[in-house]
Amino acid sequence: MKTAIYNPAPMTLGLIATLAIALFLSACAPSGALPNIAIPKSKTTAATLKSEKHMIAAANPLAADAGLEMLRSGGSAVDAAIAAQMVLGLVEPQSSGIGGGGFMLSFNSENGEIAAWDGRETAPDGATPGMFLNLDGKPKSFAAARLGGLSVGVPGLLAMLEQVHAEQGKLPWAKLFGPAIKLAENGFTVSPRLAQLIAGASALDTFTPTRNYFFHKDGTPLQAGEKLTNKKLAATYRTIAEQGAKAFYLGPIGYDIGQTVREASVNPGTITSTDMVAYRAKKRDPVCGPYRTMLVCGMGPPSSGGIATLQILGMMQEFDLQNTRPGSLQAAHLISEASKLAFADRAAYIGDPRFVPWPEGLISPDYLKARAGTINPSAASGPAAPGMPGMSSHNKYGTSDESYGISTTHLSVIDANGNAVAMTSSIESAFGSRLMVRGFLLNNQLTDFSFRPEVNGAPVANQVGPRKRPRSSMAPTLVFDADGNTIAAIGSPGGSSIIGYVAQAIVALFDWELSPGEALSMPHFLSRGGAVELEINSAAEILKKPLEDIGHEVRMKQTTSGLHFVGMKDGGLVGAADPRREGVVLGD
Repeated sequence: MKTAIYNPAPMTLGLIATLAIALFLSACAPSGALPNIAIPKSKTTAATLKSEKHMIAAANPLAADAGLEMLRSGGSAVDAAIAAQMVLGLVEPQSSGIGGGGFMLSFNSENGEIAAWDGRETAPDGATPGMFLNLDGKPKSFAAARLGGLSVGVPGLLAMLEQVHAEQGKLPWAKLFGPAIKLAENGFTVSPRLAQLIAGASALDTFTPTRNYFFHKDGTPLQAGEKLTNKKLAATYRTIAEQGAKAFYLGPIGYDIGQTVREASVNPGTITSTDMVAYRAKKRDPVCGPYRTMLVCGMGPPSSGGIATLQILGMMQEFDLQNTRPGSLQAAHLISEASKLAFADRAAYIGDPRFVPWPEGLISPDYLKARAGTINPSAASGPAAPGMPGMSSHNKYGTSDESYGISTTHLSVIDANGNAVAMTSSIESAFGSRLMVRGFLLNNQLTDFSFRPEVNGAPVANQVGPRKRPRSSMAPTLVFDADGNTIAAIGSPGGSSIIGYVAQAIVALFDWELSPGEALSMPHFLSRGGAVELEINSAAEILKKPLEDIGHEVRMKQTTSGLHFVGMKDGGLVGAADPRREGVVLGD
């Protein structure tokens, strides 16, 4: 029996027991003879919260409060996630909101189903493969392409949330909007992170509605501690609460989105009411595979996050990370080499599965074992090339791996009945396209497509096309033990770095047995296909020269992680929030 699967039938915990029996510990590859160097243990780490009933971790305390309120009212994990997301769209508008999209992994404790929910934005019918090229045929700069209507995809978040609520919600839809409406009408305090991002954002004052909301009349940006209301968003939320998502897609709200996009003074786009009406969220099967004695499930295409995370972990299964020191040189080297191979496959094979079927052999144990066999345990390799995960799925596409946006959010929830949610949502770059409609920002997710439709004469899998969904790196992840317990609901913002953040956290939690607070606070090391990236101004800097000595190019880089973790342990719940942002974990 295969131990890594992309199951065409719904994934249930009934299959987990079968997988657990089939799992075996493969002979570990030799660890090499690298120096015994490791990241020093941090003196300050995020707190690990314990709870006996239910728990939520989210990127802002007000959002976590809203989710906890729903859990205390008898709501499900899905109810809590929706309430928290509506607040995030208000208090963390730079990262996510109803003008964007997202992905959710859910576990239904009643029937054991693990489901993947796709609320990714779609390109309008007017989109063309060369829309992000200049007249000379060269790609536009990201800054030029992002601004205005051209980069806006049809938002998918609300359609996805309504669809999952219909299956797994317990509380009335309208109730879930209550906390956000109250905050929008009465005002909330501008957080230090929001104020900092407003002050540092380029071209945020280009369009009048956005300028009027984020800046004072004299042109100065909002400051931390100021009170901010959003009456327009409160009215929008109230309409959606009363009428459902159809009010967003079929009514005046959808009309205003299209008009704003088409009439943008910079880079007008093509979204019409027809594009809005045509949008559909999708319930998909998750991508799942083993790691040690666990089952890891993630989001499949159009996100690359689940596949790439499974590939990295699948290759690491061939190495004895459990007996390396946390954050060791050996671990940083091996994980970075596996990441290079995963990102090479990502660039070649992953796009919208409706247009570009992905080779399921990418996560097969035999393929990953073979890929791991190309890793030298004691020296860096050169640039990685895509593999061939099956004779019938050779690479037919030109490789392209542009990655820009990092403004995203993640939340994790487990409710009193054991239902679990890991949800990552985004408007792509900070403040999206800079266009604002009825109190919310519109995404710039179409810049997640490849700007170049062809490379060396071959079409790119992630090229732009009408009604296509751009490739994502979002990686909401659920991890189950052999008994079927949800031992991790985890994910992070951070653009294509999300994959590395999540993979490292899983290794830290389950190979090195760090506490959630320690695992999420640990300095980052990752590769996105090229250099090893070490978290600047952190203890990870100790690895720079040793990694260079074995042939790696190393870059020190500011990280943008915002990991949020909730999991079951010893009959209760544990959770933590990444200290790099403003998130918290709450429970009873």
